[in-house]
Amino acid sequence: MKYDVAVIGGGPAGLSASIFTTRAELKTICFERLAIGGQASLSYDIANYPAFESISGFDLCQKMYSHAEATGTEFSFEKVENISEIKGGFEIKTTDNIYYAKKVIIACGNKAKKLNLKDELRFIGRGVSYCASCDGRFFKGKPVAIVGGGDSAFEYVDYLSKLASKIYLLNRSEKFRAGASKVKKAKRYKNVEILTNANILSLNGKERLENVLINHDGEEKILNVEGVFVAIGHEPDLSFLDFEIEKDSAGYILVDQEMRTSKKNVFACGDILSKHFKQVITACADGAIAGNSCIGD
Repeated sequence: MKYDVAVIGGGPAGLSASIFTTRAELKTICFERLAIGGQASLSYDIANYPAFESISGFDLCQKMYSHAEATGTEFSFEKVENISEIKGGFEIKTTDNIYYAKKVIIACGNKAKKLNLKDELRFIGRGVSYCASCDGRFFKGKPVAIVGGGDSAFEYVDYLSKLASKIYLLNRSEKFRAGASKVKKAKRYKNVEILTNANILSLNGKERLENVLINHDGEEKILNVEGVFVAIGHEPDLSFLDFEIEKDSAGYILVDQEMRTSKKNVFACGDILSKHFKQVITACADGAIAGNSCIGD
């Protein structure tokens, strides 16, 4: 099976890229191993995407999927296990098949680090979140916990302090990775309680999260919270690449302004990039640029 372009990832970046390449009459296949939309599809509500005052992440990503499919993009819901460079292009091996493409767009995003607790996946969208700006508004007037001690965790504190009735910030050690100014600011909020040497042991509830059991300074206690925001970092996964491309120290891909990587005919877009601001709208813009660059190169 031969294609002009293979897009790795069916989130907003990959879908946008697919729309641009397919409309330019480049035969395109988009690989997505889990669910269309990636992390964006898990958001209750997206209120900062132009043309939609309010739309769920799932619905927005389904519209993008329908658009890409209507333009002629082919989709494969397989896990890409290996991409290697061959004469004239690239070989893409999945669990069951082998594909060939002249160009590759990497749009696999990154994955939020999880707590690895028993019911964590069950409560995603029902109390557990990995994005305060995405889901914070659903916890207005409600008690929540934030897990983490880095800059992201304290940014969550700042954002949610205006919404939640009570915030417990749980940090597993006594030291914070966040800057001192952010820690100092968080301590000024009256509705924020910072607990160091604290870990969540279990997430509890029936249909939705109702409380968490934590270990704080060696003692177990229940916190009655309706939301848990996990901010312990993200991580890229490019283990499927059988060739080297330039990355930053954290493993995210470096590109030029046209979304070209250091490897000829390999482009990248979305949250897998080395950049600070990561939103659905910026992922779409990256995808559009990557797709357009495939047309011109």
